[in-house]
Amino acid sequence: MELTLNNGVTMPALGLGVFQSPPEQTTAAVQSALHAGYRHIDTAAAYGNEREVGEGIRRSGLDRSEVFIETKVWVSDYGYDETLHAWDKAVGKLGVEQLDLLILHQPAPDRFAKTIAAYKALETLLADGRVRAIGVSNFMPHHLKQLLAETDAVPAVNQIELHPYFAQPDVQAADAASGILTQAWSPIGGITFYPGWGDENRRNVMEDPVIAAVGNAHGKTPAQVMLRWHLQQGRSAIPKSTNPARIAENFDVFDFELSAADIAAIDALDTGRRSGPNPDEARLERFAMPIPEA
Repeated sequence: MELTLNNGVTMPALGLGVFQSPPEQTTAAVQSALHAGYRHIDTAAAYGNEREVGEGIRRSGLDRSEVFIETKVWVSDYGYDETLHAWDKAVGKLGVEQLDLLILHQPAPDRFAKTIAAYKALETLLADGRVRAIGVSNFMPHHLKQLLAETDAVPAVNQIELHPYFAQPDVQAADAASGILTQAWSPIGGITFYPGWGDENRRNVMEDPVIAAVGNAHGKTPAQVMLRWHLQQGRSAIPKSTNPARIAENFDVFDFELSAADIAAIDALDTGRRSGPNPDEARLERFAMPIPEA
């Protein structure tokens, strides 16, 4: 299943995410995903595993043109010249000559002038053909409004925290109004139960009885139900796993369809409570993290 971005580039709707995938496990996870049928891999400079993603793609034996590679520029590389160099670092680590999608990882509103400069560098990379599409991540409607007022190319993608417990309908509506594809990170609610991330008393969306009931009706797992929920509503989703069986399970979502009642029941689970970091909060120490050279 492919989605067409606002510049005509097509992108597989379902991809493998590698956030928090240890580098030593990432190559095998990427190989497993590509073997299972994935053709879209999402990584980021800040994950520290771009090199291993590139190695997994090479070991898969697939031609470069068959795999859609998405990565992200970290805040410490914001600024026009800095972001142009961030592209150099990314392609050097991935071992490729062109990126399919390059996005800004955070709005970083405490230094938004540098964010704008970084995005203008993405526009240059797009015009030069060094990337096929550009976008943003974690941008809220007010961030998008300011970005659109100060730049020329509308982002192709906005990657945000999005799962049944936090669906961000206002961000989805703002994206749609500008022709921006919404892409879900933590699409099966992993952020609601990752150990060591925030409140340890969070409810695990994977154990939600409504989602379990929908899954039982279709003979599918909760993760498969959530991924189908994203796809049927026109979103991209990038579930993360390093377990080969789970990776394959997450891709097995194209042989069933949720009813309107199923979708409404899942939509009703939205708590409006964010589980990941607030994009409007400055995380000075984290934002300052340097990205190594290729």
